[in-house]
Parts: sequence; C-alpha cells; structure tokens
Amino acid sequence: MTLPKLNFPEYSFSVRQSDGKAEIFDIARKKYVALTPEEWVRQHVVHYLHHTLEYPIELIQVEGSITFNNMPKRCDIIVYNSSLKPLLLVECKKPEVKLQQKTLDQAMIYNMVLNVPYILITNGLHHVCFSLDKSEGKLLFHSAIPDWQNLQQGE
Repeated sequence: MTLPKLNFPEYSFSVRQSDGKAEIFDIARKKYVALTPEEWVRQHVVHYLHHTLEYPIELIQVEGSITFNNMPKRCDIIVYNSSLKPLLLVECKKPEVKLQQKTLDQAMIYNMVLNVPYILITNGLHHVCFSLDKSEGKLLFHSAIPDWQNLQQGE
C-alpha cells in the first residue's frame, strides 16, 4: 500500500506486516491496528496533537464509543482534560474523501453527546477546526488547531 504524504509534519511510525496486512502502532491505544487510509490520517493527527501541540497522550482517546439515539457510534479521536471532560472531537476521513457538509454534520451529531468546545475535521490534506458560539448559535472557524494550553483555556 502506498500511503500519501499528508499535510502534517513528518513523524516516525512503527509499521509492520501481520498475516500479509500492514499494521501501524497506535501510541494512544498502545497496540498495532490495521493500516487503512483513514488510520494513516488518524495516526498523523494523534502524533500531531501529542508531539507538536503537546497534548498528553493519556488524555487522547482513539475510536471512543458514544451512544446517540440509542445507537452506538465511534468517534475517531476525543481529547479530554485532566478531569476527563471532553475538549476536542476529531473526525478523520481518508485523503480521497473531500470534507463536505456531511462530514461536519457527522461531527455535530457526535458533539450533541460530547458537547466539546472544539471540533476538528480532517482528511489529512485539509483541516477545518472550529468551535461553537452557543450564544449566537454560530460556528467560529479557527486558523489553527489550538495547542494544549490554549485548548484548556477555551473550555
């Protein structure tokens, strides 16, 4: 599998073959997982949050389960504060998938449960980070993903 260069800094990943399938080590889940195009994006985000923006790895949950309308859902990445309050929801798509309204809608549905102050949607090539201004009922777009210190201040 040829993996595309993504719009993130270069990171060192541990990749192996298992039963003829590629796997990548997830530093948040502390295990090897199937290396799919979406997982390639997800792992770049995890490394970016941890190594570049200094998010504590123990507060990053990958493929976290939530329930919406009695239906189980799986969020790509949820970042919590030290009190385990969710602060950031990340929805990852494979690089070939354009970020469209339905991607935003999916994240907003998850956020009805999580009520995070920040949401990031990404396909690894393009990233859109925003917060919800509840008093105005508007999305506020951010030019950058907040680092750990700023994320906590935005609670």
